[in-house]
Amino acid sequence: MPVEKPGLLPPTDAFEGRHVGPRPHQIADMLESVGASDLSALVDETLPGGIRTAGLSGLPDALDERQALERLHEYASENRVLRSYLGYGYHDTITPPVILRNVLENPGWYTAYTPYQAEISQGRLEALLVFQTMVEDLTGMELSNASLLDEATAAAEAMTMAHRLGRGKRDTFLVSDRVHPQTIAVLQTRAAPLRIRVQVGPTEGFDVDDDVFGALVQYPATDGGVDDHGPLAEALHARKALLCVSVDLLSLTMLRPPGEFGADIVVGNSQRFGVPLGYGGPHAAFMATRESYRRTLPGRIIGISKDAHGRPALRMALQTREQHIRRQKATSNICTAQVLLAVVAGMYGVWHGPDGLRRIAARVAGLARMLGEGAESAGLRVVRETYFDTLQLRAGTPERRDAIIEAALQSGINLRAHGTQDLIIALDERTTPRDLDDVLAALGAPVRVADMPEGAAMVGLPTIHTRASDFMTHETFQAHRSETAMLRYLARLQKKDLALDTSMIPLGSCTMKLNATTEMMPVTWRAFGGLHPFVPTDQALGYQRLFADLEAWLAEVTGFAAVSLQPNAGSQGEYTGLLSIRAYHRANGESDRDVCLIPGSAHGTNPASAVMAGMRVVAVGCDDHGNIDVADLRAKAEQHGDRLAALMVTYPSTHGVFEEAIREICEIVHRQGGQVYMDGANMNAMVGLSCPGEIGADVLHLNLHKTFCIPHGGGGPGMGPIGVAAHLAPFLPGHPVVKGVGGPQSLGTVSSAPWGSPSILPISWSYIAMMGGEGLRRATEVAILNANYVAERLKDHYPVLYTGKGGRVAHECILDLRHFKTHGIESEDVAKRLMDFGFHAPTMSFPVAGTLMVEPTESEDQAELDRFCDAMIAVRNEIQHVIDGQIAVEKSPLKLAPHTATEVTADTWDRAYSRQQAAWPAPWLREHKYWPTVGRIDNAWGDRNLFCSCNAWGAVENADG
Repeated sequence: MPVEKPGLLPPTDAFEGRHVGPRPHQIADMLESVGASDLSALVDETLPGGIRTAGLSGLPDALDERQALERLHEYASENRVLRSYLGYGYHDTITPPVILRNVLENPGWYTAYTPYQAEISQGRLEALLVFQTMVEDLTGMELSNASLLDEATAAAEAMTMAHRLGRGKRDTFLVSDRVHPQTIAVLQTRAAPLRIRVQVGPTEGFDVDDDVFGALVQYPATDGGVDDHGPLAEALHARKALLCVSVDLLSLTMLRPPGEFGADIVVGNSQRFGVPLGYGGPHAAFMATRESYRRTLPGRIIGISKDAHGRPALRMALQTREQHIRRQKATSNICTAQVLLAVVAGMYGVWHGPDGLRRIAARVAGLARMLGEGAESAGLRVVRETYFDTLQLRAGTPERRDAIIEAALQSGINLRAHGTQDLIIALDERTTPRDLDDVLAALGAPVRVADMPEGAAMVGLPTIHTRASDFMTHETFQAHRSETAMLRYLARLQKKDLALDTSMIPLGSCTMKLNATTEMMPVTWRAFGGLHPFVPTDQALGYQRLFADLEAWLAEVTGFAAVSLQPNAGSQGEYTGLLSIRAYHRANGESDRDVCLIPGSAHGTNPASAVMAGMRVVAVGCDDHGNIDVADLRAKAEQHGDRLAALMVTYPSTHGVFEEAIREICEIVHRQGGQVYMDGANMNAMVGLSCPGEIGADVLHLNLHKTFCIPHGGGGPGMGPIGVAAHLAPFLPGHPVVKGVGGPQSLGTVSSAPWGSPSILPISWSYIAMMGGEGLRRATEVAILNANYVAERLKDHYPVLYTGKGGRVAHECILDLRHFKTHGIESEDVAKRLMDFGFHAPTMSFPVAGTLMVEPTESEDQAELDRFCDAMIAVRNEIQHVIDGQIAVEKSPLKLAPHTATEVTADTWDRAYSRQQAAWPAPWLREHKYWPTVGRIDNAWGDRNLFCSCNAWGAVENADG
């Protein structure tokens, strides 16, 4: 093996040399293979000359890993983690250590990709099925999805779902004024472009007329009160309208579930099931509903189907990708969810089981009952007679209320002001009797917990509110009480999945790069994870410094004037970017601008986001080389003229090339008064080489879970901040609870928390801080090199569909398999066969049906790239055997893949090829073999027979094939 020459690598303590996979001699070898003299020459041949930037001089010098951790420790020390009893749907919790170490801090869980390839995702899918089952049981509903982004956006999805179910013939949505304020704000933002009227008021004053399609209530309410919503459900149903309920999961272990009093759609946040507060996220929300509404339910649904051998196997039901993303006919733009956090919440339910959850709930509710008695002894009035763990107390005067809040603060406790003279106190799993004593002292109560009589903590709920039904009865929730059992259960699930700790995941458009350990470590520090999102900002000064750094750095990278960190997913970033454009046009008196031009090469979520932003989608064609048809764009921009709002363009395009005419494209749109939204999903090919703001874009969203190293987590967490030009900065999203967020003419609120999912932002901060400007540029150059190397090695076996002007691809390439279809071979067959080689498939049939899109990233070295290319070439040889008639297509390993250990080690083997070819088709598999645990899954059977709960497993086992 060649010896690395001194001076060709950064110092050994420099992070760049750890993040970038290829060694200098490998880079030299790959450059020779692709016919480029050096990285700079390759970049010149790949990027159009007119889009190059001068560099990233505005970024600080790179830190090493020790320095980065020390700096973050400094920031973390400036956060003050007090006891926050603020409520708003956020409660402090205890993450069981067995889950913290073996899920949240485990790369086997956090580096996995979205389970589109179900056969190598069975562990994650089972964990999500557990989550679904838990939500279904607790809410009393028939069907749940496998998580959403946060409670407020889940409520907005419920509103639009109810609107769809009413066929859009009614336009009024009633919202209780006792719903969390951040939820109301997100609802109002979501409703405005869709011309939905949100009417906020007391439920007793609801006027359910013929224009009402639904209503939303909070259960328990934001003030802690528990109300009977059965009569409201009856009134709504009489008008063929729907009741949506936003719930607290822990309370449902004691309270009558919404499904039993007539709810149609139930949403909420699973945060208090073991997920750190994290100053607002990431947390997994959910939506549960009736099975009859399954076709309109947004998000992912995990279902039980059967594999090729008739055994139960899990998959995402009703959809290959998300069912609701139908371009301009979209019903939602969700393409990610907080999977990692849903796994944590579901496993919290497994660890505690129903009895453990009841104990936690009863303890918290009992402490709340004692607090109520103590408050009354201090002369305060408990406003809501029936409550779970949250009390609204009337102090009598604003002065007394404020004095109580200040006294609590002096004791290290945050309480919440409400109205003019009330305060709200929301207890949680971490609350102790000593904590309660401190609260009672701040209230001026003459008693302490020890003074209270036996039975003071007894929770007496009226019968109408008391849960009588069982929940979480499946054996999964009963069988893992010891840590030994739980540890082995988590390990069994993890081993069923293929993640980045096994091999490269070469997904085009979904950059799966190194999520370095140093970047991940601060995520679970208590100083970052323990903050409630609505604490006074002077308690989160460390976070504020981190935000300021990251906003400035991302502005430097993108060439924009301002950045908002609020969008907590890429789809959310798209939506927010378009809302900023909408707000800009409205401020200029041009609210009629509603046409959004979208090329055929755009991401599938782009049209969905445009529809959500109230825009009309007009498609723009592409030429034979995959570029935007400039003539078609010009004609349609001129045709729509005064109505043109925006162009959505992905750069480099989803076809894997840099559009030569990008500056002209932007000028055409600007000439007609439109704005250019750039999808930043492919920024991994631009950082340090080109700035969107300099090219002509007005707004761009960034996928921090792609380019900036936040891991995919099996389909989330993600972050989708937006960068905007100066004229759009006044419209950045604000927040109703935390003031000073966003621009002076805020477009509204798009996420529950002011800064999205702050606890994962240290990941991107660390990456940028440790790479520095030069390191980021080098990473981009190597990403382009790796993609061109793969394209060069595979082009004689699989044609590369699109290349740029210089014959180069960007950071990804599309391999054309369509000509194999005449021989009965689909891209899916190649995807499944790659599992036998220990690889996740490239992106399948997107953006062109019958193709595979490969993105190797800069983190993979030449040896891993060669291993992948060798696997692809071996598969191509198997295809040739079919073409040459050496083996019938239906009997080939391509059609019968993947091969499980069960079938390969069976007593009989009747295949037309050997066991070795089935399971060990490449030499490296003798050293390390990943085994898919199920055979090829029957998707059609799963859609015909929808089973979406652990409780249905036996029914699937016994069902006829």
